[in-house]
Amino acid sequence: MNTQLLDALAELVREKGISQEVLVEAIEAAIVSAYKRNFGQAQNVRVDFNIETGTIRVFARKEVVEEVSDSRLEMSLEEARLINPNYQVGDVVELEVTPKDFGRIAAQTAKQVVTQRVREAERGVIYAEFIDREEDIMTGIVQRVDPRFAYVSLGKAEALLPASEQMPNETYKPHDRLKVYITKVEKTTKGPQIFVSRTHPGLLKRLFELEVPEIYDGTVEIKSIAREAGDRSKISVHSDNPEVDPVGACVGPKGQRVQAVVDELKGEKIDIVRWSADPVEFVANALSPAKVLRVIVNEEERATTVIVPDYQLSLAIGKRGQNARLAAKLTNWKIDIKSESEAKQLGIDPYAQSTLLDSKDIHMNNEDESNQTFDLQEEIE
Repeated sequence: MNTQLLDALAELVREKGISQEVLVEAIEAAIVSAYKRNFGQAQNVRVDFNIETGTIRVFARKEVVEEVSDSRLEMSLEEARLINPNYQVGDVVELEVTPKDFGRIAAQTAKQVVTQRVREAERGVIYAEFIDREEDIMTGIVQRVDPRFAYVSLGKAEALLPASEQMPNETYKPHDRLKVYITKVEKTTKGPQIFVSRTHPGLLKRLFELEVPEIYDGTVEIKSIAREAGDRSKISVHSDNPEVDPVGACVGPKGQRVQAVVDELKGEKIDIVRWSADPVEFVANALSPAKVLRVIVNEEERATTVIVPDYQLSLAIGKRGQNARLAAKLTNWKIDIKSESEAKQLGIDPYAQSTLLDSKDIHMNNEDESNQTFDLQEEIE
């Protein structure tokens, strides 16, 4: 019996990843519960479980007092000194009361307590593992799908992919393998609840970290992300090393790195632009692939007026305003786009240098590589 118990313990430690100390504590608590229930409810007892031999001993703990009021919890000084003459009032005497046979009911009680404690410990292990993975990416397998959630297995736990976090251009089927972004891990009475997303901008960031070593090691930094999941995204990148081209590093040889991200996101278009502390340059870059003639910045209102050639107006705005909308999210600046002819009608010279104190402008030279951006898919307007 002892050998079976130790073998079962070792198996639980191996399978569930629960520490041996937690299991021993659970067994001792189970034996105490079973003993009190079946062999003297009011007694104060302690269980000693020897992990080396597998033996279990139960001890009744009684306090030494001058006058005994409850014999189940107390022992007189005279009686205590018959056991050991050194006992004093206030000491605790332990007497072994291990039953020869706990019986079927006692064993069942112990089993229930152990099962409960093991389950709690297992949930704790899973929670501790996944709480550290919040805002991280994992590969999961779709188990089943209903109108509210897709249920994704992450190995030890099952995550919920809400319908609102699913990409509109994707259909999920059982056994599909996909990468998900862990947005939240909650403790519940039924164990840890894990929520994941396919639309979160963090997914795009983590995918680039996986594909671009320069991002992973910190040489290139992703400054901001604007995403409309399943359709198009923009990311701005920067490097403090002047010898590193942050955009080129993300694109990769023949576009291989970014293409791997595009493939994972089922064809989502991705614009990679160079970040700049200068809002004039940054806003102009963010409107890629459109060419910009001039950017006028109002610092107080955090707003910009962007002038583009007439033939570039629809490209700068994008389908349903998407390009301008994503550029505004990426830069965190309001963007008002005007064509060259409209600007002239308003009295704005598209090529003039502004003399206003609260504004700056730039004449974007198409041959100036430092202000060029990369659009990874051809824009068809």
